[in-house]
Amino acid sequence: MTLDPTIVLTILGMALVTYAARGGGFLIVQRLPIGPFARRFLDHIPGATFAALIAPAVFAGGPLEWAGVVVTAAIVRVAGHPLPAMLTGVAVVAIGRQLGWG
Repeated sequence: MTLDPTIVLTILGMALVTYAARGGGFLIVQRLPIGPFARRFLDHIPGATFAALIAPAVFAGGPLEWAGVVVTAAIVRVAGHPLPAMLTGVAVVAIGRQLGWG
């Protein structure tokens, strides 16, 4: 296998631009005064991003995927920790598929 220098440089350039954009945004936000509204907005971005990523699969799925969402939401509500809840929700869907339920 040979590496085309043009492709390698393109990938490295894209990585550099992506890193600069993200890092630059982070540095700018750290230097700006953030009011209470903006703080609440920024605090909700991780949850909103996750919801945007998972929503298409949930709406395209069936009862098995909906059960995974319900289990995940219930565990987050009770335990307050999203990672174990998400892992359990994924396990519900995976086990259901292995059993031929979905």
